[in-house]
Amino acid sequence: MSQSSSSQVPQIKSRLGAILRATSGNFLEQFDFFLFGFYAPYIAKAFFPSENETAALLNTFGVFWLGALMRPVGAIVLGAYIDRIGRRKGLIVTLAIMALGTVIITISPSYATIGVAAPILVLIGRLVQGFSAGVELGGVSVYLAEIATPGNRGFYTSFQSSSQQVAIFVASLLGLILSAVMPDTEIMAWGWRIPFLIGCLIIPVIFVLRRTLEETPEFLAMKKHPTANEVFASALANWRIVLLGMMLAVMTTVTFYFVTVYTPSFVEKVLLLPKKEALQVTMMVAVTNFIWNPIGGALSDRIGRKPVLLAITALSFLTAYPALAWLTAAPTFGKLIVVGMMFSFYFGMYSGTMLGALVEVVPSHVRTTCFSLAFALAAGLFGTFTPFAATGLVALTGNKASPGLWLMCAAACGMAAALMIYRGGRAIETRETVVA
Repeated sequence: MSQSSSSQVPQIKSRLGAILRATSGNFLEQFDFFLFGFYAPYIAKAFFPSENETAALLNTFGVFWLGALMRPVGAIVLGAYIDRIGRRKGLIVTLAIMALGTVIITISPSYATIGVAAPILVLIGRLVQGFSAGVELGGVSVYLAEIATPGNRGFYTSFQSSSQQVAIFVASLLGLILSAVMPDTEIMAWGWRIPFLIGCLIIPVIFVLRRTLEETPEFLAMKKHPTANEVFASALANWRIVLLGMMLAVMTTVTFYFVTVYTPSFVEKVLLLPKKEALQVTMMVAVTNFIWNPIGGALSDRIGRKPVLLAITALSFLTAYPALAWLTAAPTFGKLIVVGMMFSFYFGMYSGTMLGALVEVVPSHVRTTCFSLAFALAAGLFGTFTPFAATGLVALTGNKASPGLWLMCAAACGMAAALMIYRGGRAIETRETVVA
């Protein structure tokens, strides 16, 4: 529903403050997700011991992916809760669940200590995190869209993704510091847990920020909030737009997890470059991602979502594999920076546009559920599967540039979705009424 009687509804006092409070939970989510990917070789040795290093790494990335399969469940269950009870209360609940998963992974004993119970605990932690993450991103994106000033929805929603880049930067910086002060043997034995512990220590600060979050005027202005059954029915009635939204988000999720979670392992195990260089490039990517996201959102506010979405997906489709082939043929730090900056540009411009587009095409009265479900399916089935898929492709084909094929498929999905959603220059219509 559109906002009505706005003069009778309390307005957001400070939009900048609201952005910071809303996106704080995204920081924790991506901070932990990146750490899990970056320290995957250490986690593999701690929880999935194997004589075959690739097999152990695949097990670790497999658990990373299985956790993401809980995202659609969280999107439906928690999304319905947020659409019914409110954005503010819902985002506090998702943060509590996310914090629980982070603590479980941080304190889980190793396989050498408790045997098979160790990987089971890590899996439980990832499942809990995935359940929360299923709606965290969607809930924050919807919140930012609903407090946006007229004509700036793309710009505002882009800060959901930009906030995640701050987490990537901080996690990378901690990794560099840890590598400088501790020998690799100690990091492998127990030092990798330190960044996770730091993540646990900042949880209370994020809770304080979230508790002071104001409800959005648009939600307060709604005359009727749907029941859980009505949310589920409406989401089912709009399954086509949810499916297209998923395809639209595939490009975002696959590119993001490639340039952040998978890149450190790719640099160290495939390119055989120093781990320090992987961290340095990841920090640079986080900074440029932070910049490109709002630029993409603002540009799409001015010229429309469709042109930006199509231009970036076309560029990615044409250049992803050639760029990786050029990099892997003779790996250098300079080449790694060039390729990292290229994918950062693609991700930032596309993500900053896609978030605003997805908020606009899903039904407003079940906005959180449909947005979260579409994004959760993209992240669960494709995005978080990227490290596993990329590792498997290299092992199966022996072609170090083969992950580029996965990136091309993601670009093709995004392009097809944009063309179908914006047929004839207009976005497809959704069913605002609940279908029994």
